[in-house]
Amino acid sequence: MIDTYTGIETDATASGPVAGRAPRVLQVLPSLAAGGVERTAVDVAAGLVAQGVETFVASEGGRLVHDLEKIGAKHLTLPLATKNPFRIRRNIERLREAIRAHGIELVHARSRAPAWSARAAARAEGLPFVTTYAGTYNEDFPLKRRYNGIMAAGDAVIANSHFIADHVLARYPEAAGRLVTIPRGIDIDLFDPARVSQERVIAVAKAWRMPDGVPVILMPGRLTRWKGQGFLVDALAALGRRDIACFIVGDDQGRKKYLTELEDKIRHHDLGGVVRIVGHCRDMAAAYMLADVVAAPSLDPEAFGRVPVEAQAMGRPVVATDHGGFRETVIPGETALLVPPGDVQGLAQAIKAALDLDTAARQSLAPYARAHVAATWTVDHMVASTIEIYCQLMARRRPPPA
Repeated sequence: MIDTYTGIETDATASGPVAGRAPRVLQVLPSLAAGGVERTAVDVAAGLVAQGVETFVASEGGRLVHDLEKIGAKHLTLPLATKNPFRIRRNIERLREAIRAHGIELVHARSRAPAWSARAAARAEGLPFVTTYAGTYNEDFPLKRRYNGIMAAGDAVIANSHFIADHVLARYPEAAGRLVTIPRGIDIDLFDPARVSQERVIAVAKAWRMPDGVPVILMPGRLTRWKGQGFLVDALAALGRRDIACFIVGDDQGRKKYLTELEDKIRHHDLGGVVRIVGHCRDMAAAYMLADVVAAPSLDPEAFGRVPVEAQAMGRPVVATDHGGFRETVIPGETALLVPPGDVQGLAQAIKAALDLDTAARQSLAPYARAHVAATWTVDHMVASTIEIYCQLMARRRPPPA
């Protein structure tokens, strides 16, 4: 098919490259912590490895390095999280050395600071350069738009949702001919209720000291103000119930001040017996199994937002804010209830409505929500489309075989 925003041809139903051998790819990002950008890099690496392609990811490291190496990709540890312009310049040569040492044929940047080094290195080595534009990126001072613009400067610019594609076109219309929308996806086999054992569910419940017999609200997401943890706590206070349990799941990533503010808010509302902050969870599929409602109350628009997609795949009702990528991935009024961002009473009422769903409604929602996700929002779809972009660029770069 021809993508909505560009003349680049992709075949989303293909199981592998359609334009020849997939190139040896280097993905570049600041670190491999547990965020969506990082998870996507690992997923694409896994898809490349499955195609028999030697695959590399360069970053400063993090907990997902283990996952990356487990699937057979190689990690190159480089100081790519820096925003210091002198260090960014130094990283150009580091990346050029890595490109030459490992026979890299295409460079794919997933974040702004390392993208500046990566583009210069790719250009110097004569390689195609791909970017994934994965956020709205703030523009709080005049030079910020130019800084952000590196993500619209690839030979192909991948937007991870139509919301982001529209955002890119509004700010960088010159990218129109290079822009392609490839939605992020989840591992539909990993997030499958039928594959989650009772033992795994019990292990998470014990680790969180989950009370028996009360409805559970789950909010996954790294601890940062715009994700809306505080908004959720205010809504739970407005809801006024004490016969529920809410688990806020995610890493603070060093944001200790915000963590303290959140704990203070919980105490202020006297919700210590209701709301618990449990940190990072490595078995989110089991965690979703414990949830009666999954909340995604982001205050700023999510570029994509994997939480509602994962929750739907697990057959759980979702309450989310009505903006950004969430509008694309849920079916409002059927698989999810959407509320205006910052509307405390609206969020409280939506949570109440989701908690009040009877058994029959939940049983009918689960397969419908899962089928909705399986139709579009899968890793297989994302990886196949991404590999095809790689192959299209390489086909343009190399002359056809004699």
